[in-house]
Amino acid sequence: MSSLGLIAILLFYLAFLFLIAHWAEKKDNVKWTNNAYVYSLSLAVYCTAWTYYGSVGVAANSGLTYLPIYLGPIIAIPAWIIILRKIIRISRVNNVSSIADFISLRYGNSRFLGAVVTVVSLAAILPYIALQLKAISETFHIVTRVPHNSLMLFDTTTYVAVALALFASYYGTRYVDASEKRKGIITAVAMESILKLVFFFIVGIYVTYFVFDGFQDVYDKASVLKDFEKKNTIGGIEPAINWFFLCVVSLFAIFLLPRQFHATVVENNRERHIKTAIWLFPLYLLAFNLFVFPIAWGGNVLFEGENVNADTYSLLIPQMFQNNFLTTLVFLGGFSAAISMIVVSSISLSTMLSNNLLIPYTFLRKLKDEDQTVNNKTIVNIRKIGIFMLIILSYLIYRLFVLDYNLVSIGLVSFVIISQLAPAFFGALFWRRGSRLGAIWGIIIGFFICMYTLLLPYAFGISNHNNSFLLNGPYGIEILKPFALFGLDYLSPVPHAFFWSLFFNTIIYLGVSVSFKGNYRERNYAEMYIDIDKYSTNHETAFVWKGTAYTSDIEKVLVKFLGEERTRRALNIFNVKYNVDQNQELADARLIKFAENLLTGHIGTASAKILISSVVKEEKVTLPEVLKILEESNENIIINKKLVETSTELKRITSQLKLANETLVKKDKQKDDFLDTVTHELRTPITAIRAASEILIDDDDIPDEMRRQFLQNIISESDRLNRLIDKILDLEKFETGKQKINPTFNDLVETISKTIDPLQQLIKNKGITIYFENNKSIKTFYDEDRIVQVLTNLLSNAIKFCPETEGLITITITDKIDFWEISVMDNGKGINPIDFENIFNKFYQSDNQNIKKPVGSGLGLAICKQIVELHKGKIWAQNNNGAGACFTFTLPK
Repeated sequence: MSSLGLIAILLFYLAFLFLIAHWAEKKDNVKWTNNAYVYSLSLAVYCTAWTYYGSVGVAANSGLTYLPIYLGPIIAIPAWIIILRKIIRISRVNNVSSIADFISLRYGNSRFLGAVVTVVSLAAILPYIALQLKAISETFHIVTRVPHNSLMLFDTTTYVAVALALFASYYGTRYVDASEKRKGIITAVAMESILKLVFFFIVGIYVTYFVFDGFQDVYDKASVLKDFEKKNTIGGIEPAINWFFLCVVSLFAIFLLPRQFHATVVENNRERHIKTAIWLFPLYLLAFNLFVFPIAWGGNVLFEGENVNADTYSLLIPQMFQNNFLTTLVFLGGFSAAISMIVVSSISLSTMLSNNLLIPYTFLRKLKDEDQTVNNKTIVNIRKIGIFMLIILSYLIYRLFVLDYNLVSIGLVSFVIISQLAPAFFGALFWRRGSRLGAIWGIIIGFFICMYTLLLPYAFGISNHNNSFLLNGPYGIEILKPFALFGLDYLSPVPHAFFWSLFFNTIIYLGVSVSFKGNYRERNYAEMYIDIDKYSTNHETAFVWKGTAYTSDIEKVLVKFLGEERTRRALNIFNVKYNVDQNQELADARLIKFAENLLTGHIGTASAKILISSVVKEEKVTLPEVLKILEESNENIIINKKLVETSTELKRITSQLKLANETLVKKDKQKDDFLDTVTHELRTPITAIRAASEILIDDDDIPDEMRRQFLQNIISESDRLNRLIDKILDLEKFETGKQKINPTFNDLVETISKTIDPLQQLIKNKGITIYFENNKSIKTFYDEDRIVQVLTNLLSNAIKFCPETEGLITITITDKIDFWEISVMDNGKGINPIDFENIFNKFYQSDNQNIKKPVGSGLGLAICKQIVELHKGKIWAQNNNGAGACFTFTLPK
């Protein structure tokens, strides 16, 4: 492919990333960008060009040695649910925006420690960014078949570096507050993570199944090559120790690399996203390594005896078979892997550079005297220029130093350097005695030993066998040989440098911390870091500070960086949160901490402390006082928590009592209505009996036929009265549990037919058609008399509410898995939907009745519900699709 054609593709691809980033920044798309999968995929910024190309090169040249770089993170990830959640909570409550802020804040807001961490990070990451540019340059020339040009103006990588610097400086500095979430960048990185995996999978499938005939074919042909078996086994104890140290190096890297800290901690929107990341991220790493072996050893087979760079097998193999399209896809995948690392690393490094070096040591005095508009512009410009210059500086390192080393060697050197932060970082999380001096000296000594055992040998030329420094040590002192320090000669250079640098780093950190006590601020933050779960809600209350401070002075400082409106809004939130009078003149420790947090995202933790300290008068606090105040604060937090819990419980109980009271009032009204109805129903037959009896007593001359009629009425009304009393007694027995059922095996079809027969004359008189068709026998277990009572009531209701003409009643039996479903449907006026739930309540009467009360006591359905529930069934009402009501109940099989 021509250079111009590939450049055009790259420009189109970069434009696509710009579009993705721009789309993600819009508020309307938050639901797509702020989710656990975008977060988890953005963590794959760990997989750089080193992963994409370098793993293949290592697998081809050294066998399984590439695996520890992925095993370390996979081993560490299960601990994320505890450790990472703790780191995220600490960073969130303290507005931390970088790993330098995180470490320096723990050790008393130390400006110097923040600067040390920043310098170490720059030393580790700038060569790593240069490594990505090297990968882009080499692969570009492979795809285009154009030789490398020594002149910068004719080097394509020059323009790629400038384009990336512009992209990162624009989208990486959209917010003055560095702790703000960069949705555009993170979404673009997540998209790149998908693309680079897909492209690597495509070339892996191509090599495995189209160039070769599957994994077995690759293995069979590779196994005859020289040293195949030796390279693809761990070997003895010494190689195993090397493996162990490489795993630990990569384990530290997943926590300490600035880009990983930024993507994992700073860009975390929800703690629950970790739950997705702990399975999706290791799955991603495993997937990426699925085809490393067949590509690496397939390349060894195809290019046996040829002098080619094994790092580029994934490009050379499809190119060998004239598959230009696939070659371009693979290049784009490697380009994605490189630029995502470059962009995120440059953003995180520029934040550290501005907040921990440039602002606290050079620009702070100027910022203090300017207004918000000027300050915001200055801070953004510092970061823009920082990002641009970091990428350009990395490009210069690539041009001047990195050309002679492969991808993996440079990457591992960066990992060893950044691991010097491990003792101070993990000590901050778990050890109260860790001190600022211990952290500073541990990192400095560890870094110098790393330089001595790794960086200097690389500068002299690691493969230079004539260099006396490498062969004999300085001044011929063999015990100080950089690759065999103190006689340790069985470790490879990277594990060797890692072991000795971390050994002295950790010893000095522990020794100095134990020997020299830190100040009260260090101990204060130690408690707040280690016991973050106690203080995450009201962390300002755990901040120890004594002195004199005025709210107005603090407000003036905040306005210079936040503006008047945001400052006023922030202080209102503070006053409401802690129930502070807005007119209060004196500020307390809580407001000091609150103000420092607000400034931290803009200018870093150390500068925030310096600015606030400049307008307050602080008094010395002894360590015993710190512990006492923290103990009191902890007790207050516990008391407040209990008060909140008690208040919540009281609210819940009050709500329940209110609901119960409303229910009782409703029940009381229903009871009154029910008693009115029952009284009416009792009075009606009694009145009829009394009237008929008085007529019979008063008139001796009444004809016999009329006498018999009145006597018949007395008997009929007595029966009606008896039935009503029976129903009331029946319902009382059901509700008190005195009524029992006597279930036996019966035929449900026969029971329904038996129920219909006594009602046939009434059905005929009203001109109603009843439809019930079931030819098969259905045997089940129930109390037949009681089910007849239910069916009679439902049929009576259906008859009662059928229209005057063309009435229709339908009875159906439906076979369900565990029960029979019996339905009685009519074509009357139906039921108001609001009455469906309450219609079976004995105290309920519909608010949607006619003026004339329906005939009956209103107890029938309540009794039906009790009978059905005693049979372990359910009963409900609904309307038919056409017209009329449907009552359904179930009986277990």
